Amino acid sequence: MHCETKILDDLYYVGSSDRRLALFENVYPIPNGVSYNSYLYLDEKTALLDTVDASALDVFLENVDSLLKGRKLDYLIVDHMEPDHSACIAELCLRHIDMSIVTNAMGKKFLLNFFPDIKNEILIVKEGDRLNIGRHTFSFVMAPMVHWPEVMSTFEHSNGVLFSADAFGTFGAIDGDLFIDSNELSPSYISEARRYYANIVGKYGDQVNIALKKASSLDIKMICPLHGPIYRKGITRIVDLYKKWASYEAEDNDGVLLCYGSIYGNTKNAVDVLSNMLMNKGVKNIAAYDVSKTDQSILIGETFRVKTIILASVTYNAGAFVKMEEFLHDLAAHKIRNKTFGFIENG
Repeated sequence: MHCETKILDDLYYVGSSDRRLALFENVYPIPNGVSYNSYLYLDEKTALLDTVDASALDVFLENVDSLLKGRKLDYLIVDHMEPDHSACIAELCLRHIDMSIVTNAMGKKFLLNFFPDIKNEILIVKEGDRLNIGRHTFSFVMAPMVHWPEVMSTFEHSNGVLFSADAFGTFGAIDGDLFIDSNELSPSYISEARRYYANIVGKYGDQVNIALKKASSLDIKMICPLHGPIYRKGITRIVDLYKKWASYEAEDNDGVLLCYGSIYGNTKNAVDVLSNMLMNKGVKNIAAYDVSKTDQSILIGETFRVKTIILASVTYNAGAFVKMEEFLHDLAAHKIRNKTFGFIENG
């Protein structure tokens, strides 16, 4: 049963949502599911931007076929080769033998590694190259390591649409809310967008800043990511948040994050005392988390939100508490910087 959505004249959403998957990338909890986004242009020529996860293959193909109505699919633009966006490429090639695949040089290497039997023409594009399909013209912006080596974004000039790959994505299925505007960025929405950014892309802040600088020269009116809703109004707010996150700047310079590992409750009590002392000093935005029961992805997301982080750990096997060691490893892996850290050791 097909389920596609018109975005603009000639542009349609043909993606799908997964509400059964428990762990994104088999790591990050997604209680609200996730979407796999794909976009189709129906112009003088037709162009599909990325595909979806294998779990959504059937409905994706039905969406595409429903809109094509027997027309030829001229181009498949591949911005990102991660399997949750490329899993349907081989099937598309079997169905559309004359379809040209548009990607960059690194993308071609990934493509032929994943699908060595592909016979379709592969068109290699570079920074700034253009592709015209009639009323619409695309240009290509290379964004390596945001967050895979082959990543690029595609910009459509007539409507100012940026197809941003994994950048500007978020967790959560599309539940009748394909579009989101600036005034709809609730604290809970921003929290999930931040958690997505911090854990999926957060290590690569320098590369994200390079990509943002390139994008600043474009007249962007809409952002279509590969996960989550489409930003169609007030995109400045999410772009500004990305600039902060990519530079490891705090959203809340006055807030304090307290993370503790406690066995018998004594270290936890010390954190409660500290929290009370901070409150009495006028600090209002205090968040405390038990590292044993809080998922690491939430903790990493919170580190991007605040300026000050205090870690309190009981001694365990002559070192830090096991779950605290895991968190410390994750902090280092994500290259967290520009923060003020405090440490409490109990033991």
